[in-house]
Amino acid sequence: MINVLSMLENSAQRTPGKTAVIEGESSLSYSQLCEKSRRIGTALAGLVSMRAPVGVFMEKGINALCSFFGIVYAGGFYSMYNTELPDKRLQQIQSVSGAGVIITVPELMERAEQLFPQARLFTIDELLREEYDEELLCGIRARMIDTDPLYLNFTSGSTGTPKGIAVAHRSVIDFIGCFTDIFSITEEDIIANQAPFDFDVSVKDIYSAMYKGATLVIVPRQLFSRPVELIELLCERRVTTMIWAVSALCLVSAFHALDYKIPQTVNKVLFSGEVMPYKHLCEWRSKLPGAMLVNLYGPTEITCNCTYHILEKDRDYSEYIPIGRPFPNEDVFLLDSENRRITEKGIKGMIVVRGTALALGYYGMAEKTNECFVQDPLNSSYPERVYLTGDLGMYDDNGELRFCGRTDNQIKYMGHRIELEEVERAMSAIDGVERCICVFDEPKQRLKGYYVGTIDKNELYSVMKKSMPAFMIPGYLRQIEQVCLSKNGKLDRKKTIEMIGGVKGAKGDK
Repeated sequence: MINVLSMLENSAQRTPGKTAVIEGESSLSYSQLCEKSRRIGTALAGLVSMRAPVGVFMEKGINALCSFFGIVYAGGFYSMYNTELPDKRLQQIQSVSGAGVIITVPELMERAEQLFPQARLFTIDELLREEYDEELLCGIRARMIDTDPLYLNFTSGSTGTPKGIAVAHRSVIDFIGCFTDIFSITEEDIIANQAPFDFDVSVKDIYSAMYKGATLVIVPRQLFSRPVELIELLCERRVTTMIWAVSALCLVSAFHALDYKIPQTVNKVLFSGEVMPYKHLCEWRSKLPGAMLVNLYGPTEITCNCTYHILEKDRDYSEYIPIGRPFPNEDVFLLDSENRRITEKGIKGMIVVRGTALALGYYGMAEKTNECFVQDPLNSSYPERVYLTGDLGMYDDNGELRFCGRTDNQIKYMGHRIELEEVERAMSAIDGVERCICVFDEPKQRLKGYYVGTIDKNELYSVMKKSMPAFMIPGYLRQIEQVCLSKNGKLDRKKTIEMIGGVKGAKGDK
């Protein structure tokens, strides 16, 4: 298999009438999804260059899914522009991707025109009016190879510019084949999509369904503020598989929605994005005792996940949940500060990943790519890339990996990886803020911001809300009299945190 379109087409050929995707009262069969995607691909074919990015600016759903596949049919790769993001963030993302074409919907056209004045904008309705041209699309397909980019997802960047991570078809094909086999995902499954389509957790939902011919149920984001309705949907749709971010599962358990009703058909709950709090894990284990629960680990740069741990029924996880062992065809190992491989138990080292699943790199950021995707220090015989995750790990007594934090000021919060420097940079740019420091209280899973300045904290929050994604805004803000400086005039994080009373287990106190 060279291209993910084969996943869609193979399922459409096997079971053309099978429901591929459900969104509210709307749905498409596999043959309908294929047809709509080909129409979009035909319409875009003369507008999109091979291996060129195309933005998708709309809510996640059937239209976005058709747009993704249509873009691939046209020879390009897609980047989801999340409509919930502030305008400034969307403009930053567009400045990195440089997408010349953006697909949207009529109700968002006016906003799109203001945000992306240099791009050519099309509504999906316009594109769907085009008749499918098989000869044209076959000609484009013949020029594709498996290392062509499939999607571009964005994550936080310490310089204040988001990083675009380009992932190839080959990486997704390699990963999804193993992923669906290990967790026994089949055409009988009904997968509830929780994650936004610009978040790589959704990659597992979309391509697991397409590869196996399962049904994808798109859960509206609004339901995550209405847990009872969320549970009702899972029950009504007879969902079997939940591949969700930890924060989403915790929302359900925190509001005791499982006391209201248990989705009895769910037999697989796979979670990732951050450490699962023990009390929430206990809630899910007790309410779904027959379900397979899986802890997944891995940054976007290695295509979703590189390790997994299937929870054992009678094992005590109160101390920690292992991130487990590598997926097939992925080498995940530890290096010490001298680039020596660690094999002993209980010794911390950086988690490093090798294999086909590695992303192509950071889009338009060669220097940053070369910092993180480097020659394997254990291999001096031929060129071979590895990805330096920046995460710390160690082997436990069972030989499984345990996550032990970060080597830098990057954190995992609300399922997203965030550079604390980017939050600080954004806060410092606001009028009324002279100096600031941002820390992450790991035990409480709380992002905290401290600042010197004249602005009221409520006003500061309001200003940040206009320019920063919600997951990057500190939930706790406090005005302080001063920050501590080092001899060379730079911010002394450690002393400043000590001065303000300390934050137990804080990240960012180097």
